[in-house]
Amino acid sequence: MEARFNYYGTATGQKFSKYINSAGKAAGDSGVPYATTQLVLLRASQINGCGMCTDMHYKDAVHAGDQPERLNLVAAWREATVFTDAERAALELAEEGTRVADAAGGVPDEVWANAAKHYDEEQLAGLVSTIALINAYNRMNVIARTPAGSYQPGQW
Repeated sequence: MEARFNYYGTATGQKFSKYINSAGKAAGDSGVPYATTQLVLLRASQINGCGMCTDMHYKDAVHAGDQPERLNLVAAWREATVFTDAERAALELAEEGTRVADAAGGVPDEVWANAAKHYDEEQLAGLVSTIALINAYNRMNVIARTPAGSYQPGQW
C-alpha cells in the first residue's frame, strides 16, 4: 500500500502530533500498567484496521517484554486464557469505546462497572484518554493510508 501523502511530514501534522503526544503522556501517567495500555492500543488499532498502529503497538509491547503468543491472541481475547481479569476489563472497554457507533447507548453500564472494579478513577481517566487518543491516531493513519511494517520500537 502506498501512502496518500506523508501526514507526519507536514507542519500541521507535526504540530498536531506533538500536542496529541502530550495528551498521551498524561494518559500514560495515570497508573494503568504499560502492558495493559499496549493491549488497549493494539486492540483498538485492530478494530479500526490501522496497520501502522497495529504494527507499532505489537512491536512496542514485545520490546517491553510482553509475549508474542499473548499479543497474537488480543483479537480473540474473550476466548484466550492468557489475560488477567483487569486486562479483560480494559480490552472490553477499548472495544466498546472504539465501536461506539455499533451501540445506540454507547459503552454499556456493565462494561463500565467491570472496568471500575479493576481501576481507580485516575486509571479510568487514563484508559478513556488512551482509547480516545488511539482512535484519533488510527483515523489519521487510515485516512492518509500510512503503510505498516517498518516501525522500530522507540522510533517515536
